[in-house]
Amino acid sequence: MNNDLFVRKIVFEREKVEDFNTYPFNIEVIKGLEEIELQKPVTFFVGENGIGKSTLIEAIAIALRLNPEGGSQNFCFSTKNTHSELSNYIRVFTYNRPKTKFFLRAESFYNVATEIVRISEEGGGGPLYSAYGGNLHECSHGESFIKLVQNRFTDKGLYILDEPEAALSAQRQMSLLYLIDDLVKEGSQFIIATHSPILISYINGEILDLNNRFQKVKYEDTEIYQIYKMYLDNPYGLQEKLFNEE
Repeated sequence: MNNDLFVRKIVFEREKVEDFNTYPFNIEVIKGLEEIELQKPVTFFVGENGIGKSTLIEAIAIALRLNPEGGSQNFCFSTKNTHSELSNYIRVFTYNRPKTKFFLRAESFYNVATEIVRISEEGGGGPLYSAYGGNLHECSHGESFIKLVQNRFTDKGLYILDEPEAALSAQRQMSLLYLIDDLVKEGSQFIIATHSPILISYINGEILDLNNRFQKVKYEDTEIYQIYKMYLDNPYGLQEKLFNEE
């Protein structure tokens, strides 16, 4: 186990749950969850849509006292309360204190950017805008994602990312991979839920497959890699089969 990690264990307090037939405890992956050990500076959660990746990563972020909609430990805004109560049943064991924490989720990034504008304008702009690379609403979605990571993410940070590839082209995903590696070398840790075959290829990462009860899996053995490879190796033949099967 890596003793330099901020988070090394996540425990689901199953004994507190009164009814596993109610949401979010009726999600199959949550039903089988006991504890997760993190051993690498970057941990990837992978699995099919609806498996519970975002629900779990949101709960981890909230348990770390981060805002459900995203942002740093200093953000406390709320646009709409949609998060589950799973965070009340999650214990995140931290062994060192990070310099900073940030929860970045694709679906509510617009709200985070709006909050940055609001706080900046109320405080006279300047310093906060600089910390985030300027007004993020003046950039494309993908550009604003990358600017935030470049400017706001620093060494010795703990970063929770939910499907960051949603805003990024393949080239930008490789840029993000480069930034992640730089930050890891400076003592940072990442927990990332993703469908990206580019991101999960990270050489110093560990992939946990939620489809198989958090089993550690090699990159080439992931469903993500295998499906992309199968398609890219023979896109037209696969389309022919898909479109013309009776």
